[in-house]
Amino acid sequence: MDETEDKFELYDLRVDVVCPPDKPIYCGAKPGDHFVLKGEMLHLPPNQGFSIYSLAAILPLLPAKQRPTHRNDWMSTDALVACPDPNCGSQFKITRLQPRSFAHGETTAVPLI
Repeated sequence: MDETEDKFELYDLRVDVVCPPDKPIYCGAKPGDHFVLKGEMLHLPPNQGFSIYSLAAILPLLPAKQRPTHRNDWMSTDALVACPDPNCGSQFKITRLQPRSFAHGETTAVPLI
């Protein structure tokens, strides 16, 4: 992309619950639970919840996963996040979906330099 252009891309992300069948689940996660992140907007399916403690463990990684990274960067390859409860067996898989285009001027009041 042209550096003077007002556009940038972020990946949409899908976060899926992974529940190993041989481990106890305490965070309320169920197989098939997921959410999608589009830009800064988090979308949950109707009638599905998501533990705030699990979300707190995942949130710091999401902005980095949204951005393009070098293929050798661990952020490009590592996708599983453990539940923050050490007694809970659930994990959360972060998958990059399609990139979405944004305009700098539509996301902040701070002008491009």
